[in-house]
Amino acid sequence: MSDPKEKKNENSVNRSEKIGVYVCYCGGNISDHVDVEKVRDAAEKMPGVVVARTNSFMCSDLGQDLITQDLKDGLIDRVVVASCAPSLHESTFRGAITRANGNPYIYDHANIREHVSWIMHGEKATFKAEKLVGAAVGKAGLLEKLDPIQVNSRKHVTVIGGGIAGLKAALSAADFGLNVVLIEKTPFLGGNAAMLDKIAPFGEKASDLISQLAKSVLEHKNITVKTHCRLVGFDGYIGKFDLSVKTVFTDPSDHEQHPGHFVPFEGVETDTVVEEIIETGAVILATGFKSYRPDHGEYGFGKHKEVITLPDLIKQVGKVEGSSTLELDGRKIRSIAMIHCVGSRQIPGIHKEDENGYLNEYCSRTCCSSVLFMANKIREQFPDTNIYDFYRDIRTYGRGQEDLYDKASENRVVFFRFDATESPQVIPSSDSDYPLQVTVKDGLTFNEEIEVPVDLVVLATGMEAGDISDIVSMMKLPVGTDKFLQEVHPKLAPVEMAVSGVFLAGTCQAPMTIGEACNGAAAAAAKAASLLGKGLVELDPYVAEVDTALCDGTGACVDACLADGALAMVDGKALVTPALCLGCGACVAVCPSRAIDLKGWSLKQYEAMVDMIVAE
Repeated sequence: MSDPKEKKNENSVNRSEKIGVYVCYCGGNISDHVDVEKVRDAAEKMPGVVVARTNSFMCSDLGQDLITQDLKDGLIDRVVVASCAPSLHESTFRGAITRANGNPYIYDHANIREHVSWIMHGEKATFKAEKLVGAAVGKAGLLEKLDPIQVNSRKHVTVIGGGIAGLKAALSAADFGLNVVLIEKTPFLGGNAAMLDKIAPFGEKASDLISQLAKSVLEHKNITVKTHCRLVGFDGYIGKFDLSVKTVFTDPSDHEQHPGHFVPFEGVETDTVVEEIIETGAVILATGFKSYRPDHGEYGFGKHKEVITLPDLIKQVGKVEGSSTLELDGRKIRSIAMIHCVGSRQIPGIHKEDENGYLNEYCSRTCCSSVLFMANKIREQFPDTNIYDFYRDIRTYGRGQEDLYDKASENRVVFFRFDATESPQVIPSSDSDYPLQVTVKDGLTFNEEIEVPVDLVVLATGMEAGDISDIVSMMKLPVGTDKFLQEVHPKLAPVEMAVSGVFLAGTCQAPMTIGEACNGAAAAAAKAASLLGKGLVELDPYVAEVDTALCDGTGACVDACLADGALAMVDGKALVTPALCLGCGACVAVCPSRAIDLKGWSLKQYEAMVDMIVAE
């Protein structure tokens, strides 16, 4: 660390002369490739810098205390932090400044980890770090104290999707004191969880869990449930959204029902169409997933009636009682082959792409436990039925999950391990006593070729993102490469979306267990409550502002604007709606009279950054 050093700023007009620079070692992530002390020395000599310090972890309490103390002592009035990506710790350093009674927007950030130490080494890395710090210092000297945008908010949340995550999100939000509307496109509540009999790993009845949760939702005074209901329009901004919904009542008997489905309204008028506007403050998406449907011929699916999916088996077995041998559709099932990773962990060049050239390269997380849970159930309920488990890897993570594998071994389930390049083959059996035969090179017996005659082949199909392309387009939602909805950050903002005021709950975000989906739903509800509970939402002030004296009313900014409704022409002048503005700067680039600028990212600040970069 260095002592404070003061100097006269040669370019002091309209600039701060009390900038503090704080450079992070990042525990070696930065300092292993960047000479951090040399960067500090260079910062000390930059115009306006009066303090330059280093710390092993600037985001730690010790590192933050350096900033807060310098602010409290009056040594500095602007802050530059040089560390990892601002997406990780921007809020951390703003908080440190706020605790020192400073304005959180007097701070700028230089990313010298992802942009430097992780991609460069040696003198070049140090040189680039110095330049990035210089650019941040140049901008910081022109930073102004800004006030956050304040938006009056409705203490109301709309939950889209009535599966188990949607139910949990609605109940949690209502318990926080918010008014909630839950909309579900089918006549039922429960979603995919309602198709289950019992839940791995502990065997709770899905119908009991869903009925209890649905009952609590329907009886809660703060919750309104709308089934048969779809989102057809989306407008507004965080704290003040207007959702257009259409309710088309149909007879519940027209829809497939499962053991856990809960019918909230019976005897409703059929073929009735109702359209309305829901005025809400935030939206929680709980639109769920769909099960992978194998291609025709994939492991014999569609070619042989004896090849079914695990969800189909779960539905059928839940209805069977009686003898020691499983019977399905009048056939005795003496031997079952269960094949893992069907529609998950697909590998380019090995697995068949869909019609859009896409593969499900992710793990669906729940399939292994579901297979083992069902294998144990069958072996215990129908001990004369043999189970053969064909797997690539067993991934039974989480509390109680590994016990399923141990129990399957005790129940004499026979395991065969295959390589993805040589998947099991399902063919008609050479044994006339069995309809099918599964052949595989077994990695557990040094690739010995095994032939297993079976009555039934069960495919453990993975999870896929549900088709909500209409909602994605309507709300302009980010979607990941896996086609699931994309959160802002998996660690720092795991249930938030880039569209402010929109949150994620459950398997619309990624494959997950029921427990994980409920945890995510509760987190989304908590985020919504913390956002709306005060009746006022504060947003970052980095938005466009118009100098009406310079605006000549060409309207070019409105045409260039990327956010619907953020810019409009009023009385011949451009008018910004701050809550809708993205702060992207598209309008600034096209304004012929330079009448528009961005707060916190002005053209003068950019020019100062460039000047510092090119300076000798």
